[in-house]
Amino acid sequence: MDIGEYVRQKSRAAKEASRKMAFASTKLKNDALLRMADKLEWRMGELREANRKDLEAGREKGLSSAMLDRLELTEKRIWAMVQGLREVAALPDPVGMVERMARRPNGLLVGKMRVPLGVIGIIYESRPNVTVDAASLCLKSGNAVVLRGGSEAINSNIALASLFREAIREAGLPEDALQMVETTDRRVVTEMLKCEGLIDLIIPRGGKGLIRTVVEESLIPVIKHYEGICHVYVHEDADLEMAETIAFNAKVQRPGVCNAMETLLVHQAVAGDFLPKIGERLGEAGVEIRGCPRTREVLPWAKEATEEDWRTEYLDLILSVRVVEDMDQAIDHINTYGSAHTDAIVTESYEAAGKFVREVDSSSVMVNASTRFSDGGEYGLGAEIGISTDKLHARGPMGLEELTTYKWVVYGNGQIRT
Repeated sequence: MDIGEYVRQKSRAAKEASRKMAFASTKLKNDALLRMADKLEWRMGELREANRKDLEAGREKGLSSAMLDRLELTEKRIWAMVQGLREVAALPDPVGMVERMARRPNGLLVGKMRVPLGVIGIIYESRPNVTVDAASLCLKSGNAVVLRGGSEAINSNIALASLFREAIREAGLPEDALQMVETTDRRVVTEMLKCEGLIDLIIPRGGKGLIRTVVEESLIPVIKHYEGICHVYVHEDADLEMAETIAFNAKVQRPGVCNAMETLLVHQAVAGDFLPKIGERLGEAGVEIRGCPRTREVLPWAKEATEEDWRTEYLDLILSVRVVEDMDQAIDHINTYGSAHTDAIVTESYEAAGKFVREVDSSSVMVNASTRFSDGGEYGLGAEIGISTDKLHARGPMGLEELTTYKWVVYGNGQIRT
């Protein structure tokens, strides 16, 4: 079959299923999610075997350790997916919710009702847990979904999609609400972006190159973030022990994900005390530090940071470090070089925290917490379908409500316009 027709066929099937999903009861949707959670739990060995094939192929292709980490489905991560499915099932269903119902002077009652978007196309790389996150959120929000995962995770994604379609069918819903692209042909992406009228929204998750291509070629609205250039700023009034713990976690816990810290900013008043300790700890963890001249005065073994380093999402054990004169310089650095993803301040000053929250223009701004918490599950969304750094129509981790739109609902009792 022609690749274009293959994609359109899947998109048409999803479109047809979306019409039924829009009116599916919360009970049926939750039943499908809970069945999927059970299947992941009971058939974990089957899933890990499929994932093992992907990992072996990835090693043969020479994927980096960070990429292999994103690809691997450990038992812990599968259990997290199980828990995420059950959390999504427990969340309130946004579909049909009526907001801002108000009586007009002429007696009309005007409000907004939440409705599904329709068919969502998701193009993503490496991380097979995205398959479950995307499918669960799309299902609960009454949408259908067309999934195009990366070639490196093809076996894992097919196995997950098969389990999910089983769960949907057993719950009495249309299994075509989940469509998995089962070919690694790269032309699929181009064809998906042409499916105007069949796919209502595209969400790309992956590297900057992929996202840039999708934005430039798509005939369909796109929600995305290009990079996760996240900062932690250690203020002069910080608890330095807390700052060390937060900075280490933000960089080292999972360096290959978009909410990992890429730049550490340190107030000049505490740099002499803070940098030697965090530098030693990061060095022991294998982190390469690239510092500004003032950083290298304290850490002479650090490499020299360039202008490009401030703009780089490493997704690896590499960190750029800059000593700043004051908070204004820290905020200016973040707003200049950051990607509007997630930025954090460590401080004991209420005033400083308030200024940072007001003036840093990012989708998530944190006080005394690791940037690694910028995640739908950690925000109580159950899971996330992506993180948007756009300002329309969603921003930050996208959960159920962000996968719906609204229609105006007007109730009258015979009013006419004169």
